[in-house]
Amino acid sequence: MSLRSTAKRWTYLLHRWLGIGGCLLMLLWFVSGMVMLFIGYPKLTPGERLAALPVLDGTRVPQGLPVLPHAVQAEPESVALTTLRGEPAYVVRSGANIGAWSADTGHALLPVSAQRAELSAAAFAGGPAFPGAVRVDEDRWTHSRGLDAHRPLYKVEVGGHQPGSLYVSSRTGEVVLDAPYHQQRWNYVGAWLHWLYFLRMQSVDPVWTWVVIVLSALCTVAAISGIVVGVWRWRFRGRYRSGAKTPYVEPWMRWHHLVGLMACAFVFTWIFSGLMSMNPLQVFSTTAGAVDAARYRGATVALDTAVAQPQALLAAASSEGFAPVEIQWRRIGGELFAVLLDGQGGTRIVSLADGHLHIARALPTAWLQQHALAMSTAPLRAFTILRTPDAYFYPRAPEAMNGAAVRRFPVAVADFGDAHATRVYFDLATGDPLLTLGHRERVGRWLFYFLHSWDLPGMLRQENTRLGVLLLLSVAGAGLCATGVVIGTRRLRMKFARPRQRRG
Repeated sequence: MSLRSTAKRWTYLLHRWLGIGGCLLMLLWFVSGMVMLFIGYPKLTPGERLAALPVLDGTRVPQGLPVLPHAVQAEPESVALTTLRGEPAYVVRSGANIGAWSADTGHALLPVSAQRAELSAAAFAGGPAFPGAVRVDEDRWTHSRGLDAHRPLYKVEVGGHQPGSLYVSSRTGEVVLDAPYHQQRWNYVGAWLHWLYFLRMQSVDPVWTWVVIVLSALCTVAAISGIVVGVWRWRFRGRYRSGAKTPYVEPWMRWHHLVGLMACAFVFTWIFSGLMSMNPLQVFSTTAGAVDAARYRGATVALDTAVAQPQALLAAASSEGFAPVEIQWRRIGGELFAVLLDGQGGTRIVSLADGHLHIARALPTAWLQQHALAMSTAPLRAFTILRTPDAYFYPRAPEAMNGAAVRRFPVAVADFGDAHATRVYFDLATGDPLLTLGHRERVGRWLFYFLHSWDLPGMLRQENTRLGVLLLLSVAGAGLCATGVVIGTRRLRMKFARPRQRRG
């Protein structure tokens, strides 16, 4: 047997036996993927969180930042004045640690009891919270690494206009995730099924990770071999004896061949991009040490100015007709300023200039550029202002996987001249670095997000057309896999029936 004949035979066998196992899995992926176009995995978006908070009461004057214990003041990554348990409180995050302190006394608000969690859930939902909050470390809706600092969580069932489950932080008493019942039901045939979360035991689960990677890789090979076999079997010149271009007369085989040729490119790119979403061997991660957020924040600052006093900030906001529900403090280049947020996600920046509080909608571009230099030891090649989405920085609908990410415009873009050509997008409304990309992250963006979701800004602007085409192609992919399931089932029946016939 020639080398070419051997290669053909193994390609046929590879597609046949990988297809028997892979078509059912890919069918589940296509069906669940169609659900995910409209119903996402449960998450709490910044807009939902802010909309549930009451306006900070300027008549009830809380203590300023100096009321916090000295150890807490030293090196926090973020400090926010918000409303917890119906009272003003500071939420302080430092690394993987997070905690809450009373804005009146500076005492730690611990522990968070089940009853307190129910009160927080009721306030968030605007309806009743049912007794019996359950303490959970992790369940099917709370695998996100972003929740690790809040674990264990309280799961509270709520009524109101959107009945469901709310998850409350045991560290602060904040609602950190909402999972309406209708979203949970759809997720069983959507994201939960799509990501094989019934196999995932914890937020960091190497076994689940490698199971998904291996299964996705095998299905990718099945798709590639199917394309090769499908092209081999198609008569580009002439016809078979049946008069058709395909050799298959049996309906299931015929449709599998025809649909496969029409949808093969989409099926391959979709399965392959799903594999890329797992970032196997961290091939799309290069920027871990490219920039230094600590240098960007700068040295610690004294908290004896009006910027550190909520009453002064609320008075300044009131004079502007702005009603904040939360105050967040930032430190950039060793300078302290406050970001005020209202219930609609609007922002104001309050800083100290010439001994007076100054309110603005955005940070000065030149000032931010100067401090962005400290973020990397590499030279700053360019610093531009982006006013509309580009191919890397763009908003997504809440149901999308990254739909909770802040994508606000205008945004500052800093390009550094390091070996990875690192790019950082800075939020002009807060100074926060929102997105960091190197060469590998850019490649990952195209191999996963684009191939899997067709999420170029131009495509997203034509959302109905985009969804219609994705649905049509997903139906074709599901049809291809469904015919493969039937063919595979018949093949297995024949395989196991022969030994019984011989024994008979």
